[in-house]
Amino acid sequence: MADVNSAVIDRLFKTIETRQNANPDASYTASLLARGSSHCARKLGEEAIETVVAAVAEDKEALVQESADLIYHLLVLWASKDVQPSDVYSVLAQREGTSGHDEKASR
Repeated sequence: MADVNSAVIDRLFKTIETRQNANPDASYTASLLARGSSHCARKLGEEAIETVVAAVAEDKEALVQESADLIYHLLVLWASKDVQPSDVYSVLAQREGTSGHDEKASR
């Protein structure tokens, strides 16, 4: 199942990358990217708050929808900063099997 999920993220990221030079009037993604990485980061923050609100409200359907928005906006931010999903996958793989407490203490 993990391969299917990462494949979806990889496909979405490739779509986002193709929108970098698209017309901002015709593509929401292009409009976000055209406004720069600071704007993309702020949008990610807004989506994070909406995700938290849905979780606190114990609204599972809203949480699922907001989580999808959050992941999309994270990928847009990555594209704006030239971060590839594989960069993040590598860090996650390095951390796999390490206690969260131990990993955090090592930073």
